Amino acid sequence: MTSLLGVLFDGLAYGSLLFLISVGLSVTMGLMNFVNLAHGAFAMLGGYVAVVLMNRSGVPFLLALPVAFAGAAAVGWVLERTLYRRLYQASHLDQVLFSIGLTFMAMAGANYLFGPGQQPVELPGALRGQVHVGGLELGVYRLFLIGVVVAITAVLGWLVARTRFGAQVRAAVDNQQAARGLGINVGRVFSLTFALGSGLAGLGGGLGVDVLGLDPAFPLKYMVYFLLVVAVGGAGSIRGSLLAALVLGVADVAGKYYVPAVGAFVIYAMMVLLLVLFPAGLYGRRA
Repeated sequence: MTSLLGVLFDGLAYGSLLFLISVGLSVTMGLMNFVNLAHGAFAMLGGYVAVVLMNRSGVPFLLALPVAFAGAAAVGWVLERTLYRRLYQASHLDQVLFSIGLTFMAMAGANYLFGPGQQPVELPGALRGQVHVGGLELGVYRLFLIGVVVAITAVLGWLVARTRFGAQVRAAVDNQQAARGLGINVGRVFSLTFALGSGLAGLGGGLGVDVLGLDPAFPLKYMVYFLLVVAVGGAGSIRGSLLAALVLGVADVAGKYYVPAVGAFVIYAMMVLLLVLFPAGLYGRRA
């Protein structure tokens, strides 16, 4: 029972990290109908920003995270304004080829600047070690990850449901033409939404260095996982992305723990089962 609870806890922490990185991809795909396979590159950017600040400038871990968010958000905003918006009306094949090209450029740049190896990171002492809860040893850092995701989910829910910007986003999702007719600057909404999604990916990349690792192959290594979260949760749904990430995270960790010979097959089997039961995603909208 103890090991089962431990696997469940580790799966929830892993799923929380997947959600944090993937939610931006889900929102941008649901809002803009843009297949952005370069989303993992923004997570990698946030990871490298955090690592460089910590290892070369001595910036504390908790202060490096907001900078990772801001750096990825700024780059996302610039790329959306200069490149991405030119392809909103293009075919999905063109979007895929464009974003894959950006991914390989980002990987080549990271390899040139930082080398091909894994980047070392040392967590602050307060986030290392374990705590005992009811006879179960829980990793402090994984508790921290879950807490961060709970807080960010609450903020995102408030932003979408309670603010003027959230109302503009919902209007643009439902009907862009009608939103423009109401005076909403849909282009600005797209830019800010894309920047927010990129920033969350960068924050997830910074938080995930200790758990997921960081090297130039990061965007390709985890691209399928991010797409799984979006497909299973339903593009454009925050709740769907959260639930899908937690379910897939627990399934992946449990599969690797209990049936290591099968490896990552369990998460794909879970994906197939969920998509058979929910073809539009857990919280997706049918076309």
